[in-house]
Amino acid sequence: MDEHLADVLAAVRPLEPIELQLLDAQGCVLVEDVTVPVALPPFDNSSMDGYAVRTADVQGASEEFPAVLTVIGDVAAGSGELPTVGPGQAARIMTGAPLPPGAEAVVPVEWTDGGTGGGAAAGMAPASTAPEGAGGEVRVHRPAGARAHVRARGSDVQAGDLALAAGTLLGPSQIALLAAIGRATVRVRPRPRVVVLSTGSELVQPGEALTAGAIYDSNSFALAAAARDAGAIAYRVGAVADDAETLKAAIEDQLVRADLLVTTGGVSVGAYDVVKEALSSIGTGPDEPDTGRVDFRKLAMQPGKPQGFGTVGPDHTPLLALPGNPVSSYVSFELFVRPAIRALMGLQDVSRPSVRAVLKADEALGSPAGRRQFLRGAYDADSGTVSPVGGTGSHLIAALAHADALMVVPEDTTSVEPGTELDVIPLG
Repeated sequence: MDEHLADVLAAVRPLEPIELQLLDAQGCVLVEDVTVPVALPPFDNSSMDGYAVRTADVQGASEEFPAVLTVIGDVAAGSGELPTVGPGQAARIMTGAPLPPGAEAVVPVEWTDGGTGGGAAAGMAPASTAPEGAGGEVRVHRPAGARAHVRARGSDVQAGDLALAAGTLLGPSQIALLAAIGRATVRVRPRPRVVVLSTGSELVQPGEALTAGAIYDSNSFALAAAARDAGAIAYRVGAVADDAETLKAAIEDQLVRADLLVTTGGVSVGAYDVVKEALSSIGTGPDEPDTGRVDFRKLAMQPGKPQGFGTVGPDHTPLLALPGNPVSSYVSFELFVRPAIRALMGLQDVSRPSVRAVLKADEALGSPAGRRQFLRGAYDADSGTVSPVGGTGSHLIAALAHADALMVVPEDTTSVEPGTELDVIPLG
């Protein structure tokens, strides 16, 4: 299994960088360091709605003996020309507004009478309906120390600081920082385009009527959803019938929009396993152009023993051929396809991290000798335990839906007793 994963990762190269608008770059990976061009915030500003004052003027202020100050005007967020606060004066100031010259602190409006001459104010009247609030007098009921309720220039980041390092995956908070420092575009590796094809003449699309011997196609939905979860743009192709030429034509049609192709089904040893038939001979004819090759293997793992991997088409697009049993397909995706997607994105940590947990079960779990087994489990991080969910069958979709982890049983272990510590891969 480790050799197969190494071969996959060795053949996958990160996608070429492009310049994208900020919202288009969400979910992409930076390819360059981003430095801060201007300090953030770019000026001293108020963290409260209140009054900008000199500290000496409000020293010792109380409700019984308030400091009475002359209000010389308003300072709103975005204000350009600022009044200068002199002795015995105050300027009404709003959250985010620049601290005016002469002011040393901000007293919240709740610490004042709001200019009404009464008790503690609950807030300020809107400037449009009460313009007189920008003048008159205000009574301050509490003292304020120097820089109280003032957000200092550069207290978030300084000009020249590293905002985001190359290799950062851009989520909402990173997009917010880029916007805050004035970046409209950013250079990233794009999200990989993953095309998922399921094979099998027995497959019917959800919403259609089942005929005799037919089942609903769940694999293509599961793998497309998993690809999106891994960070890719996923395209799901309806089930392809068990015909080699039809499958080859479908793959060729999808190459134009694929950075990675994933097929499911048709990779075992049956007479109708058409994926092997369709792909094994690609690029092997003496008169054919070099369009890649797909190799099929039997891996020392359970589930997911039959696997295929190679490249197809003129651009040597990577293709991973997964088994058709739903659990085998999903486990194979987690172990091989997800790392390939993350490698295309340019991420360094491509596989999910594992943890150690103690098996909580009523009886020992069996495992085949010489094969690494991946059992579905429910992981409890608080207690550090993991419990099996469902059986070992590769068709048990319901059990898979209720599992949130894979329990890993090594190749040389045939029985795991309750209380044994083992590796667990959380899937959340």
